[in-house]
Amino acid sequence: MCKRLLFALVGTFVVLAGGARAEVDANYRMVLLTENFPPYNMAINGKNFAQEDNLDGIAVDIVREMFKRAGIPYNLTLRFPWDRIYKLALEKPDYGVFVTARLPEREALFKWVGPIGPDDWVLLGRSDSPITLSSLEQAKGYKVGAYKGDAIAAHLIQQGLQPITALRDQENAKKLMAGQIDLWATGDPAGRYLAKQEGIAGLKTILRFDSAELYLALNKQVPDEVVQKLQAALEQMRSEGLVDDILNSYL
Repeated sequence: MCKRLLFALVGTFVVLAGGARAEVDANYRMVLLTENFPPYNMAINGKNFAQEDNLDGIAVDIVREMFKRAGIPYNLTLRFPWDRIYKLALEKPDYGVFVTARLPEREALFKWVGPIGPDDWVLLGRSDSPITLSSLEQAKGYKVGAYKGDAIAAHLIQQGLQPITALRDQENAKKLMAGQIDLWATGDPAGRYLAKQEGIAGLKTILRFDSAELYLALNKQVPDEVVQKLQAALEQMRSEGLVDDILNSYL
């Protein structure tokens, strides 16, 4: 008798849980976070907080169209610093963060949609810099600036370098010109775009040492169906040439 009652209660719970899940699905909405990382994502007013239509950039345009085609509602917010929004996407269900490099050490931490665009890794120097390098190993004798929490900074540390990190990557452009650092480890074209925003041009590529593809990283609890819809939408956009059109409109 007790067993029959237990089975009946379990069956009732399953039905109720199924109904609750259907309600969650009907109201499903993702929370998307990004940072100022021109020309991929940026606040129109240049500040470190922006929402919805007050954002611009290559990745913002691609992600908006991707979610539109997939029919998935979302909220979009740009915040600072990167470490904070990365942690939120890592820990909170139905959160996502973009753009970020898809690296082996990050592979199992998220579900991925992309690639959205390329990001070459370079060491930049002043136009009059006498430095010549053929490997990252040779950079150990120089003061190298990098962006705190960024994949490039992490890579430098793994390679035995001790980068001097800044909370905003564009600060490194100023440090480079002021002689506070010898080299700036950054992305290309992102670094040059940021330097131009600071009125700095003519930086020299001392070394192109790696490249990465940039993605939308989704919390592990985001349903696979959502991930698949977004990926399919992106592939359709790419086949139509829309991804390249958006990229070229900014560069």
